[in-house]
Amino acid sequence: MDSSQSSVLENDLSVVIVDQHEKAQVEPTHGSPSRSNTPSRHDKQNVEVSKVGMKFDCDDSAYEFYKEYAQRIGFSVRKQFVKRAKTGQLKRRTFCCSKEGERSVDKRREQVSFRRPVSRVGCLAQMTCQLQKDGMLEVVSFHEQHNHELASSPIKHMSRSKREIAPAQKAIANDVERPGISITQAIDSLSMQAGGGENLEFMNVDYKNSVHNERETALKKGDGCTVMEYFRKMQLEDPSFFYSIQVDDDNQIMNIFWADARSIVDYGHFGDVICFDTTSRTNTYDRHFAPFVGVNHHKQTIIFGATLLYSETIESYKWLFETFLSAMSWKQPRTILTDQSTAMAKAIAEVFPESNHRLCVWHIYQEATMHLSHVFDSFQEFANDFSDCVYGYEDEDEWLVAWDNMLEKYALVDNKWLGGIFDVKEKWAMVYGRHMFTADMKSTQRSESMNNVLKKYLNVKLDFVHFSGQYSRVLADKRHQELQAEFKMRRTKPVLRVDLEMLGHAVEFYTPEIFPMFQDEYLKMGDCKIYRVSKSDTIKEYKVTYRERKQEHLVKYEALATIVECSCMKFNFIGILCVHALKVFDKKNIRRLPAHYILKRWTKDAKVGSIKDYRGIYIKGNTQESIGKRYSHLSHKFREISTLAAESEMMYEHAKRCFENLLKDLQEMRKKCYSESMEGCVKVHGEAIHADVLQSNSGFDSHKDITSQDYVVGHYFQYLYGLNQVSSPPDVIQEEHHIGNNSK
Repeated sequence: MDSSQSSVLENDLSVVIVDQHEKAQVEPTHGSPSRSNTPSRHDKQNVEVSKVGMKFDCDDSAYEFYKEYAQRIGFSVRKQFVKRAKTGQLKRRTFCCSKEGERSVDKRREQVSFRRPVSRVGCLAQMTCQLQKDGMLEVVSFHEQHNHELASSPIKHMSRSKREIAPAQKAIANDVERPGISITQAIDSLSMQAGGGENLEFMNVDYKNSVHNERETALKKGDGCTVMEYFRKMQLEDPSFFYSIQVDDDNQIMNIFWADARSIVDYGHFGDVICFDTTSRTNTYDRHFAPFVGVNHHKQTIIFGATLLYSETIESYKWLFETFLSAMSWKQPRTILTDQSTAMAKAIAEVFPESNHRLCVWHIYQEATMHLSHVFDSFQEFANDFSDCVYGYEDEDEWLVAWDNMLEKYALVDNKWLGGIFDVKEKWAMVYGRHMFTADMKSTQRSESMNNVLKKYLNVKLDFVHFSGQYSRVLADKRHQELQAEFKMRRTKPVLRVDLEMLGHAVEFYTPEIFPMFQDEYLKMGDCKIYRVSKSDTIKEYKVTYRERKQEHLVKYEALATIVECSCMKFNFIGILCVHALKVFDKKNIRRLPAHYILKRWTKDAKVGSIKDYRGIYIKGNTQESIGKRYSHLSHKFREISTLAAESEMMYEHAKRCFENLLKDLQEMRKKCYSESMEGCVKVHGEAIHADVLQSNSGFDSHKDITSQDYVVGHYFQYLYGLNQVSSPPDVIQEEHHIGNNSK
């Protein structure tokens, strides 16, 4: 239908509809069309011209016209009949009132205890179109009479056929939903903007169904392009953003890892100890969502990166840890805390040869309560004895004796579970790990507590893009907490319990969270006894005891270099001197901490210094913060414009035209930027992709070439939702984005 004809028909239709609307508010009648409540027409010829004889270029145009007519009159429509040629071409189509027909007889009516309300009453109102020789669909029949009450203005928007969520409303609702607000709250926000729910032109259930259907569609299609668009968008906003994807021989995605610039910076400052826990499944794909976490100088949990794991094989863990290291410029942590996994342990031994691998003590305790529940229930002192074997003892021989005594005391010599953990005692018993720095983290409880935090934020039913968006919100909130701690640290100072020079010196550089730990150790000196046990030309040895405890701690002191070593090794695994070493310093009249006993990661200046990303480029500031500031500034300006423009129709129309032109200009600029970024692309499986996306297998045996990430991600979601099943974990190959050569 050409534009001139459409305009004329629209005008004619408006005249007739206004006439009908004014006279349609009558009492409902039932029965034959001859007793319809459809009003009479003042201009019969005009009515016929505006309907019979109208032409449309396609079926959809006719349907939209009839829906618009029905909306204005006050009824709902549906597609009733269609006739097609053998070629599939539409020849005849009938649209009818939704109340057409009668409810069929329910053969189970005698057994059914309740029934749905009757909605069909045999209404004959309809519009029939037939294909003409000119290829147009012409209205050949138009029945206006209804045998039921028409909807009045306040409830017209509830008609099913016309209820529709506009694209702009979907966009607004999606923006509201991303922060984790419920669907109901999103609808309330839209209602407020529209001036009331009656102006939305859709019902709450429509929006809920729309959100559900969109997610289902994305899952069924495996919308890999959307995922890749998310990653590309993140890299446009954050050039140092890193992501990597592992695929198998069939180009099916198995695992994903990603980290933003701030996570990489945090790892540069606090990556000496990392926790990695895969025991929690927190996303809708039923895949392990496992964050790499650590602790900052305020003793707050921080996130270094996140992964979605499909499989937990040695190869998958090797890929993940190598990818993590490549993102972090191959900086090895001093200690890794994990749960107990043979595959993970083997991968760590290969990928992190310079790191200490410690097992989660919390998991050891949890398993102990399961395997030794009868012992815990029968002997109250067993918990203390078992705890001593975990945390106590400074001498290995003494620990071995205590372990054997515990087994004999509780008749556990042949216990298989205790025998199994004894074989890996070097990874969990403190007597074997006192020399390993753990930043005061003895288990992966920080990782597990982070998983609990993530569960509060993340909706487990979300797809990957929404899931990642809410994960970013978690990062933002955790980083805001650090910012608050920084602000408080710069504005206040901890109170000294005693005015001593050592404490006055320490309070100047330790953070408010670390200084109390040091102060507690220092003030315990008054309850310590010290005596010298040996002396040489360079080293003196002392025995120090605390209060009435029998255990004596051997402290070696080298005066020339001001070096002190205690058998408890607290400085080694926490980074703060113990009371025993401080007692020796006090005896030697040392009133200030030597510089080599001030660990930078615990000081106020822990984050001083620049960090390079995986490309060897220094990371500049917080890109997300810059985006947030720009967005905030523009939002403020647009609010001022909107407030002023809403005062009159003329200003509103002017602002609307300006906004539309501005939107078109920005969209064109974005397209231009995207096209420039796609220069140098190659075609893989018919899709354009950057040449630098394609990487070698990097350490894996011969496999075929890597395909487009867009293509691969699509198959990933088929795996996630069970559309493709894998009988056994396949071999893997690697694909990474912008990480260059994987060689160290």
